[in-house]
Amino acid sequence: MPDLKLAELNRVFIIGRLTKDPEVRQTSNGTPVANFSIAINRKYKSVSGELKEDTTFVGIVAWQKLAELCKQFLAKGRAVLVEGKMQNRSWETEDGQKRSTLEVRADRIEFLDREPRPAGTSGPSPDDGSPEGQPGGPEASPDKSDDDLPF
Repeated sequence: MPDLKLAELNRVFIIGRLTKDPEVRQTSNGTPVANFSIAINRKYKSVSGELKEDTTFVGIVAWQKLAELCKQFLAKGRAVLVEGKMQNRSWETEDGQKRSTLEVRADRIEFLDREPRPAGTSGPSPDDGSPEGQPGGPEASPDKSDDDLPF
């Protein structure tokens, strides 16, 4: 039987909330790298009809400018959409144990919610520091009051 050639595809789109603030460091040559994990919740009904919830934790790594943006705009609890590739990373601990992890190497991260605002404020602030096209920036959709809804 001839060798079967399969197409290769390594693409991930995943939405979740940060479990803690990103850890940002620089490699020995000065390249910024951010590591964080997100929690993805799944609700389902068991065989007996009981509503259950399951949480999966996924590690994310971002490099260069994307790592710097993560440091600037992300924090524990923020919702994100991550687009990237699955990668396996292996290392050896100081005491000689071999470790490995499967994580997503982010190519693009979309911030899905605005930064929490102090109570009593609404709408974008005059200068919230968000880059154009990011939530809170000029491209973000405006807050809607109940008066603006068509129903």
